[in-house]
Amino acid sequence: MEISAAGRLEVRITPADVGKRVSVRCLSEPGTGQEKFTDTVGVLTSWDDAVLMITRRDGRSVRIAESALVAGKVVPAAPVRRRGPAASYDELARVASRGWRPLETEQLGEWELRAAGGFTRRANSVLPLGDPGLPLDAALAAVRRWYGERGLPAYVQTATGAEGTQELLCAELERRGWVREVTAEVWTGALAPVADRAEGAGVVLSRRADEAWLARYQRKGVSEVALRVLGGGPSVWFATVPGAEGEPPAAIGRCVVDGRWAGFAAVEVDPGLRRQGLATEVLAALARRALDEGASAAWLQVETDNEGARGLYARLGFAPHHSYHHYREPDDSGAAGS
Repeated sequence: MEISAAGRLEVRITPADVGKRVSVRCLSEPGTGQEKFTDTVGVLTSWDDAVLMITRRDGRSVRIAESALVAGKVVPAAPVRRRGPAASYDELARVASRGWRPLETEQLGEWELRAAGGFTRRANSVLPLGDPGLPLDAALAAVRRWYGERGLPAYVQTATGAEGTQELLCAELERRGWVREVTAEVWTGALAPVADRAEGAGVVLSRRADEAWLARYQRKGVSEVALRVLGGGPSVWFATVPGAEGEPPAAIGRCVVDGRWAGFAAVEVDPGLRRQGLATEVLAALARRALDEGASAAWLQVETDNEGARGLYARLGFAPHHSYHHYREPDDSGAAGS
């Protein structure tokens, strides 16, 4: 916190700092005799009517009364990453989009509208990397029309927690009634240590998702559209650990190699065979193939409540880079869509 020469805490932020990353200290429960200090770090997304809204790294907004402020200052846009590959949000967002290709895209200014028959939110949402070329309300109206013409709900994919992410857009969507349905994180790490963690013995690699691979994939009844999304990307590989005779595979995984990046996804293990190192074997085999194709860094997406996967990826040297969120259009009838 900011401390003056006289040793007092000071508030050194103003409404002019909206859009900047700040660190603030406030007094909780003032006047109750049980006051305590609470610190919050995030992007200042608004300061109206004596109330501050700060969006934290995980995308959650914190409401702070101006009267409760004890200290505050502007801090660097993002913490220094101490390990793993350096990457901007913009670079990772574009790589991730190429690794999970929709069947149809259209540009709205610098926003990319993506559709794939409703198979996953990632392939059926707007990627807003820049200026849509219209005022926000007009842009969102155009988005809703575009998805409505395809019989799909409108989603906007946003991100928080890194330099260049979209905390301000998140706040504006929430003001307009858009509903955040899903939050996950993008993690990054060096590729070589993943390849070194296991032999990858018994892992079969293929360029296509065959019937055996799909039998283990969590999304059942995969359509032709889904197969096209799964197989789309610069250089796609599917990994399979065969199961017992007549049974689905013991484990599967998917990797997309795109320049220096290898993106891992769909790593799934037979529930009865978990904690036996099969996921590590799959990742190691895919990592070695990606290294052979010239990649050096890796990324993956993990949901915030998947503790098992998060523990595995942390042991393999991955760490969170940013959070991403899918906002669904408001339900004009007054009830949020499911």
